[in-house]
Amino acid sequence: MTGGRVGELERALRGVVRGQVEWDAGARAVMTMDASNYRTVPRAVVAPLDAEDVAAALEVCRENGVPVTARGGGTSIAGQALGTGVVMDFTRHMNRLLDIDPGARTARVQPGLVLDELRRAAAPHGLTFGPDPSTHSRCTLGGMIGNNACGSHSVAWGTTADNVRALDVLTYRGEAVRLGGPAGASPAMPDRLRDGLARLVDGNLALLRTGFPQLPRRISGYALDRLLPEHGRDVARAFTGSEGTLGLLTEATVALVPAPAARALAVLGYADESAAAQAAHLLLPWRPLTVEGMAADLVGEAAAAGLPRGGAWLFVETGGDGPAEALARAREICRTADGVTGHAVVADPAGQRALWRIREDAAGTATRMPDGTEAWPGWEDCAVPPARLGAYLRDFRALLAGHGLRGAPYGHFGDGCVHVRIDFDLVDPAGVARFRRFSEAAADLVVSHGGSLSGEHGDGRARAELLPKMYGPDVIALFSDFKDLWDPDGRMNPGTLVRPDSIDSNLRFAALPSAGSGPVDVEFTYPGDGGDFVAAVRRCVGVAKCRTSAAVGDGGSAVMCPSFRVTGEERHSTRGRARLLHEMLAGEVVTDGWRSPEVKEALDLCLSCKGCRSDCPVEVDMATYKAEFLHHHYRRRLRPRAHYSMGWLPVWLKIAQRVARPLNFLGRVRSTAWVVKRIAGIANQRELPELAAETFTRWWDTDDTNGGSRVSVGASSDAGSSGAGSRGAGSSGAGSSGAGSSGAGSRGAGSSGVASPGASSPGVAAVDGASEVGGRTVVLWPDTFTEHLSPEVGKAAVRVLRAAGLRVTLPPAAVCCGLTWVSTGQLDRARTVMLRTLDRLAPVLDAGLPLVVLEPSCAAALRTDLPELLGPRDPRAAVLAASVRTFAEALEEYAPGWDPPRLDRTAVGQTHCHQQAVLGDAADRRLRERAGLTGELTGGCCGLAGNFGFEAGHYEVSAACAQEALLPALRAAGPDAAVLADGFSCRTQIAHLGDGPPARHLAEVLADALDDDAVASAPNG
Repeated sequence: MTGGRVGELERALRGVVRGQVEWDAGARAVMTMDASNYRTVPRAVVAPLDAEDVAAALEVCRENGVPVTARGGGTSIAGQALGTGVVMDFTRHMNRLLDIDPGARTARVQPGLVLDELRRAAAPHGLTFGPDPSTHSRCTLGGMIGNNACGSHSVAWGTTADNVRALDVLTYRGEAVRLGGPAGASPAMPDRLRDGLARLVDGNLALLRTGFPQLPRRISGYALDRLLPEHGRDVARAFTGSEGTLGLLTEATVALVPAPAARALAVLGYADESAAAQAAHLLLPWRPLTVEGMAADLVGEAAAAGLPRGGAWLFVETGGDGPAEALARAREICRTADGVTGHAVVADPAGQRALWRIREDAAGTATRMPDGTEAWPGWEDCAVPPARLGAYLRDFRALLAGHGLRGAPYGHFGDGCVHVRIDFDLVDPAGVARFRRFSEAAADLVVSHGGSLSGEHGDGRARAELLPKMYGPDVIALFSDFKDLWDPDGRMNPGTLVRPDSIDSNLRFAALPSAGSGPVDVEFTYPGDGGDFVAAVRRCVGVAKCRTSAAVGDGGSAVMCPSFRVTGEERHSTRGRARLLHEMLAGEVVTDGWRSPEVKEALDLCLSCKGCRSDCPVEVDMATYKAEFLHHHYRRRLRPRAHYSMGWLPVWLKIAQRVARPLNFLGRVRSTAWVVKRIAGIANQRELPELAAETFTRWWDTDDTNGGSRVSVGASSDAGSSGAGSRGAGSSGAGSSGAGSSGAGSRGAGSSGVASPGASSPGVAAVDGASEVGGRTVVLWPDTFTEHLSPEVGKAAVRVLRAAGLRVTLPPAAVCCGLTWVSTGQLDRARTVMLRTLDRLAPVLDAGLPLVVLEPSCAAALRTDLPELLGPRDPRAAVLAASVRTFAEALEEYAPGWDPPRLDRTAVGQTHCHQQAVLGDAADRRLRERAGLTGELTGGCCGLAGNFGFEAGHYEVSAACAQEALLPALRAAGPDAAVLADGFSCRTQIAHLGDGPPARHLAEVLADALDDDAVASAPNG
């Protein structure tokens, strides 16, 4: 369309649509991709308010000849949620549960309703919706109906099509159609459609009865055989799975099923994948709820260690009216199953959730091969008759090898459905050509086994071109007739299913800079992506776990993405921001590069909570990408006031400390505080934090019990310093290292990537001011917040560490992790600060002493930001990262025999988001348990997140984040509960927004309970 025509279309849509009509580059950019390999650029995005809005938008599109594509959660792996015309986003307004009828076991839903929200509403009635894709926390009912989604429980409850009772649809020509439901329901089907369908069916009875393979997961093509008289001429069933090519869904009535009162999980080990696949269908007579299969090449060593012996496993879930019945069924399956190499029964719900998370995250984790090579969908989810699955997988593995490709199959083995990500090279033309050759051969293989090209995700752009191999020309012609009957203008989701685009067109990687154009010049080293920022952005495959609607779901807390949960805007999700960065690099929609206002706006509400680093299955690290973007965006430009005030906070606090008392007084005067906040870019709703009258290090240097001890410049160690190893999520970091140092380890979720420095060499450092050195020595990190704003935390930590028998000392000079400069994208300054810190810590690193860091955000910066910014060019960075310990980790590792004082109280509060995402909190949980502190701390993000919640314009989002889980938990706590928050930001947020007692660091609570005599007899620094 010409610019004038585009303007006319925009004005016409805005004139009739009461919801949003978005034409800007940012709105279009976030809709260019879904979870597939494909990319198209829409002309506009419409978020309709209701069915009337949908009808009005369709009329405008019809008058202008513009295609329309429906979009829910955008989790499609085959590319059905992409369009070049108007994309209808149903998630913003048409996302309500309209009604639940427990007696009829049905629910009326709008298309944008997320599946988990329906399941939560149905649970009090003992009901659930049977189909449950692994994306259940963010996929929508409309998307499930469009793709005929299935999920792991289809062996018990069938596909979405099996659970649809009625559909309200609008065709492109504006006809309102009711499919299914009670006879005589309004609106009835138009005569044109009714008569046309009758002619299509009655004229092709033989073809409809013989042209469709019979298997439980036949998702490919249109289900025209359901229109046969013997199947009740079920038009609703035939419409389900039509991938938005026939009309737009505005409402659906779906069936609910009784949820088992209890579940158990039998895990069966087999020698290899084919053996597991061959055995899966033999378990169906026991009527399990699920039969899922995974092989060792996907599970990984750490997870496999907790599974029965074998090279592949079947996860077989059973249900019952109570735990005993579910457990008995699981044990019976284990007892009678043939060919197993080992088995286990998991009755504990938490243990079951941990295993299911491996399976549910596979769509993301499978995108990386064990050696780090990228893997992609494209041949994602075919299905064969379950009895043939073992033979098919053997042939499929051989086909992969024959094409020089690798993949890790997994999936719904009980239904014969296999998912796989394959290491296609979709960037290089030769790799794309191999992708086509393999896909054509794989389609032939599936058909030879009597299977379906799609067993769950639909055909979309990924497989529709290959459908003639499965159905033959006569059925394909029938598909065209069916499509043309519903959509004679051919404008509903064109390029999908009928007259499809080729499988190797519109690949999303083609828009990115090629390897031949050289790497993008960036500051961070991106060790997990070979230093390539383009590859880092490519990490986001679009599975959209960041769009989960609740912070706390099955299995615990989710940190990411707090701003999305507040705004509901795609551009404020991790995926949306990654898409904008992708388009920034592509330069077609977002054209200003690093100066892009669209990317800046989306990143402005990123809290840099680092949640995506652990919660995202592929470890997209948006906090790092944001820092990188801000660095380039403001290079040689004036920055926001908050970047100068809070970005340089360590400098200003050091200067202000000299006049702390008068500044604190002025900060309490409303008019003066308003001026200060205005100048500094601070939200007026925030209170200015008070400076401590005496800094922590001044107290340390002058207090007689400390002796002013510092690590001396001439310190040395026989132990050397340890390198950065790899550590699983939640590990305490216990262990020891020998001499020498090694490189940085993996960036696993929740992993610290550290080994234990000098753990076996107590007393190796010289300490200024101490005449005798003995016992285990730890170096307490005087972070900016502890130093200037909450020195009481540092004092408490010293008391506790000494009571545990540790010798405490401080670095020889002032140090800083550089966090505030990183979070505001001032990376040149951050690097200068970090290098200075490394120089000043030389004796600590040489001595192999552990650094105990009380502030979680500073500990996370030292473990991740510092080594990833400085990189291998300064090997000291990895050594420093390896030396960092949290307060709880230090006590567990270096004083394992110490018993903390018993508090025997309930604990509430906040686990810092950086702690969850980078450090892990297992050691903290164990320390609280040993101290008799029961209960759970809130997960997610408190909403303050360092400078974010202080910045002008962020207060409302910041407060809404706190209202999601933290503040309700505090309000529900008893009066005697200990309110804990190790992060200064979390404590500040609770002080600003809470109405109960102040939050305290765990060290403070433990220190208050210590016996003074025990502290007095402890070793001095």
